Amino acid sequence: MAAPCALTLPSAFFVSVSVSSSSPRRSRRSGVVAMASVGQKVYAPGVAVSEGNGGLPKIDLKSPHGSEAEIYLFGACVTSWKVPNGKDLLFVRPDAVFNGQKPISGGIPHCFPQFGPGPMQQHGFARNMNWSITDSEVIEGDPTVTLELKDDSYSRSMWDFSFQALYKVALHSSSLSTTLKITNTDDKPFSFNSALHSYIRASISGVSVKGLKGCKTLNKDPDPTNPLEGKEEREEVTFPGFVDCVYLGAPSELTVDNGLGDKIVISNANWSDAVLWNPHLQMEACFKDFVCVENAKIETLLLEPKQSWVAEQKIELI
Repeated sequence: MAAPCALTLPSAFFVSVSVSSSSPRRSRRSGVVAMASVGQKVYAPGVAVSEGNGGLPKIDLKSPHGSEAEIYLFGACVTSWKVPNGKDLLFVRPDAVFNGQKPISGGIPHCFPQFGPGPMQQHGFARNMNWSITDSEVIEGDPTVTLELKDDSYSRSMWDFSFQALYKVALHSSSLSTTLKITNTDDKPFSFNSALHSYIRASISGVSVKGLKGCKTLNKDPDPTNPLEGKEEREEVTFPGFVDCVYLGAPSELTVDNGLGDKIVISNANWSDAVLWNPHLQMEACFKDFVCVENAKIETLLLEPKQSWVAEQKIELI
């Protein structure tokens, strides 16, 4: 695929906590928002806070190129990404609940500090907590916002560690990029895994995903508790039925044909794995309308005190 989709990170993904100075090309206004009632704060051009579904506060990003995105502070969930022609390339399920208690089903939910089932709730707690805005800026004309999540009594009831998660979302003319940084602010090491559970709007009968041939697979069909190990032999993965499969050592770039006439490149730096999911008849009301193509870190990561892990994702219409 074309080089513009490639992402680069510094040579070391595990870094010490540091404070970086702002660049002259950036305009920046900082502010912390926890509730919609403080939406009167001033943010960078193209960044606003408004009341969303269920009265939950959301961030509205608008690019001068005509693209738009919405991010709910609950779960730091990107629920909409519209390209300049008005088409929304993300999907929110019709059964999604916006009540500030249940995770939002759709868009780009977080899985942290656990992916899938385990000792805590499904996919961890990050998608089920209120994040705050720590920064907004314009970088080369593109609106960008940074959200933060820190441990509290709720997270510590499941995972007794001190941490900081920073999630930067940048809206471009034909792409949406995210950077997730997890920092260990505790005095002891901790382990975690993570994923971005991206729902891509689609017509499932016409969907294909390219770039996974040769990857080691963990196929959760038919038994999700005992996945079958294998190797992907297909040039294009299609979705004729139920699909729930982990791809270990996935490439940094996948190409998705959404079956609606769009080709989307999902590229990443440092996520390392991928997950494909479509529930088929388990969600008869909407399975035909989306496919999940997820960047993930399935292998457990260990962070020492003051150490950070950074991963980037870019979703681009080509």
